[in-house]
Amino acid sequence: MTLSTHVRKTPAQRAVRPPARRSRGRRARQARAGLLFVAPMLLLFVVFRFVPTTGAFLLSLTDYRLNGEWSFIGADNYTRLAGDEVFRQSLVVTLTYVAIFVPLTVLLSLGTALLLHQVVWARGFFRGVFFLPYVTSIVLAAVIWKWIYDAEDGLLNGLLEAVSLGPVDFLGRAGLVLPSIAVTSAWKGFGYSMLILLAGLQSIPRSYTEAAEIDGASAWQRFRYVTLPLLRPVLFFVLVIETITAFQVFDAMYVMTGGGPVRASYSLVYLLYDSGFKFFDFGYASAVGLVLFAIVLLISLVQRRFMGRED
Repeated sequence: MTLSTHVRKTPAQRAVRPPARRSRGRRARQARAGLLFVAPMLLLFVVFRFVPTTGAFLLSLTDYRLNGEWSFIGADNYTRLAGDEVFRQSLVVTLTYVAIFVPLTVLLSLGTALLLHQVVWARGFFRGVFFLPYVTSIVLAAVIWKWIYDAEDGLLNGLLEAVSLGPVDFLGRAGLVLPSIAVTSAWKGFGYSMLILLAGLQSIPRSYTEAAEIDGASAWQRFRYVTLPLLRPVLFFVLVIETITAFQVFDAMYVMTGGGPVRASYSLVYLLYDSGFKFFDFGYASAVGLVLFAIVLLISLVQRRFMGRED
């Protein structure tokens, strides 16, 4: 005969929950608190990013006109893009500009950050001086550099004539216009990436470089095998944001060249602007924007594959 005894638990004992249940409850509260904190930015992202992108995709499938009339045409706008010579030319111009601007800006930002990292006296002053162009208007910067590049009265051509090199039409020659605009944009925007890289350099423990120096490593070896690998996550971030910035180029080209000469500085965003706000072909402009978005996303994923991975 088996006797079963029932032991009654006191209220204090019943209040004590198993450790696993307490852990799950704590994680749930933390998740709710985290969601509450990110909710404002998540709402802004949905309203100002996700909804417009979805709307642009739907608009690209229509023939939408300024008077509000529209008709569904499916993928006709994308088919039209594939056969558009102006689109192909603007794509080549944009890719060429990206290939010039991104390495120039990253190298300029990294070199300046390395120099400032070695400076002890008045580092804050020089950091502010280099960052100052970033907070100025791109239109103002473009106007200033347009005067600097001017073939007749420009500062740069005045210096070239002083050494008998003759005037050079930087903004009027197809082979020079994109490098000239890239220099303007790099001067305008490198300050932000410089600060990011400088913060990354300052976060690297000095004990690593000191240990390498004690082992006999040269300055280049310390940079290549110690500083650069530890700086890779920051470099990846800078590379991505500068690539996105380069693909969105429009203001400098609009102010300095108007897309010329002979569409040599006619970017994809310029084509989008003309299609939407000059010819009021909103469906086609949306298709250009979606293709640009896809290209930037693809390149960002490739950069993530080769630079953002963890060893």
